[in-house]
Amino acid sequence: MKQIDLNDINKLLGIRLEKNDIFKFRCHPGVSCFNLCCRNLNLFLYPYDVIRLKNNLGISSDRFLDDYVDVVLRPGSHFPEVLLKMSGTEEKTCPFLTPGGCTVYPDRPDTCRTFPIEQGAVYDAKTDNVNRVQFFRPPDFCRGQDEETEWTPQTWANDQNAETYNKMTLRWYEIRRLFEDNPWGHEGPDGRKAKMAFMATYNIDGLKDFIFNSTFLKRFKLKSSTQKRIKKDDKALLLFGFEWIKFYIWGIQSKEIIVKK
Repeated sequence: MKQIDLNDINKLLGIRLEKNDIFKFRCHPGVSCFNLCCRNLNLFLYPYDVIRLKNNLGISSDRFLDDYVDVVLRPGSHFPEVLLKMSGTEEKTCPFLTPGGCTVYPDRPDTCRTFPIEQGAVYDAKTDNVNRVQFFRPPDFCRGQDEETEWTPQTWANDQNAETYNKMTLRWYEIRRLFEDNPWGHEGPDGRKAKMAFMATYNIDGLKDFIFNSTFLKRFKLKSSTQKRIKKDDKALLLFGFEWIKFYIWGIQSKEIIVKK
C-alpha cells in the first residue's frame, strides 16, 4: 500500500476501481505465467504480515526479521521500510516459492493477497482520515487478466480472505503518516524512541516481552481485560502497539494507557 497525494491519484498508472467496478482475473497453474510474479520483488511487508508469517513458520519475531527481511531507511524518510528478502538464486525468487506454489499461502502478505489490485492510502486533511484507493494493475506478462472470471474489489477481497489484512494495513498507515515529519529530534533514527517504535510495530514478541516482563505495568495502568486480550491475541497486541507508539512518541492520549500516579 502506497501513500498517495490526492492531487496525484489521476496521474497513476492502472485502472482505478470504485466499490462496484468490475475487473476480470483468475490465477491458476494453467496460465503460462504461473509463479512469475513471485520473483525479484520489492515486496513491502506490513506489521500484520510479519505476525502471520512468523506464526505460520513457527518462529519468533526476532528470527523472522533476521532471516527473512531487509530493513531499509530511505533518504528523507523517518521510519524504515521492511521488505521481504528474496532468495539468493539467479531468479531471486520469493523464499516461500516452490514449483508447486506458495508454501505460506494461507498467511501470504497483504500485497500478494490483494494482487492484481494495488492499494494506496490517501490522507484527507479536511477530515483527518486515511482512506483506501485501489487500482487494477497486473504486470504486462500476467495472463490472469485474460481470464473471464469477474470480480468487484469487495468480492475479490472476500475470496482472498483479505479484509482483515486490508484493514490492518490501513490502520498501520494511519500511524505511518505521522512519521512524515521527523519525530526523533537529537536522538536521530537510531535512538531509543526509534527502536521502541520499530519493536512495537514489527517485533510483536519483543513488544509482549516489554509489556509483561519489564517495569511497564508498574508505570502504566492497563485494564485486566486489556492485558488478557493482548497476551493471547497478536492482532490485539499489534493494535495496542499502535496506540503505544502514538502515546510514547507524540503524547497522543489513549484510553488503554494510563500513567500510574
